[in-house]
Amino acid sequence: MATGDVEAIGARCHMPFCHQLDFLPFKCESCKGLFCGPHRTEDAHSCPKAGEWARRRTEAFNPRAYPSSPKPNILNHEQQCSDPACKTLINTPLVTGVHCDKCNRSYCLKHRLTYEHNCANLTPLGARPQGQAPTQREKGIAALEKLRAWGASKKAAMPKVPQSASKQAAAARVQETANLKKAAKGDEKIPLDKRVYLYVEASSDTITAKIPKGTFFYHAEYSVGRILDLAAKSLQVVNVNNRAESEEDKLRVFHVEGGRLLGFGEKLGQCVRTGNTIVLLRGVGEGMASTPDRTK
Repeated sequence: MATGDVEAIGARCHMPFCHQLDFLPFKCESCKGLFCGPHRTEDAHSCPKAGEWARRRTEAFNPRAYPSSPKPNILNHEQQCSDPACKTLINTPLVTGVHCDKCNRSYCLKHRLTYEHNCANLTPLGARPQGQAPTQREKGIAALEKLRAWGASKKAAMPKVPQSASKQAAAARVQETANLKKAAKGDEKIPLDKRVYLYVEASSDTITAKIPKGTFFYHAEYSVGRILDLAAKSLQVVNVNNRAESEEDKLRVFHVEGGRLLGFGEKLGQCVRTGNTIVLLRGVGEGMASTPDRTK
């Protein structure tokens, strides 16, 4: 094997006058240098930033929940047994990794049992600290799932009955639409044939609105982004979409009958129809949008 091929799967120790080639070098989390076994400790390689890793670790984690002994990191390999005293590579063809559902970490076979990795004293990864309120994004996603379930139930409730009953239901919908058009507010300059009449709400789970709901009409050619601005103004909802960088602060429009979030650039008349309901949500993010439903 050529020298270049050997060094491609390892690294040379950064310690002056050593430079030993090590296939599994250790990375110093204080100075970020790579070292062989004899020089892996901060004292052994006279680390210029000795103690920095320990200080960062103390600030980032609860010292009662995590063992204090440092664990060297193996270069370019994140699949390492989570026990601090073990450096066994896991999830490899030779060593199977075992995931602990209680602390949400992965271990080698030796440390797979809860008492072997001190599971009772570990805070589960990703767990919310006790007493901490859910984030805006968590509330937004929860509200989104509720609205999707509501939209699905409305679809399921559509009458599948004999034609006589269907005619009665159709007549009721016509009357409901007439009442909606009579009560809806909007720009009177919009031509009648271009108006889309909607029920508009602000989700109480994610938004504090002075006016929680209303009926409005908009131009069919308006973009969803423009509808969002108009609806937020009508319901007196704080709208910081043009200033906020975080998705947790931005508003989105959910189409109940379509069961999805609408894209800001979509034309209103192409994604909703008169009599539908749209809901303003905050914190759900663009990544929660789904495929358009052209049947509505």
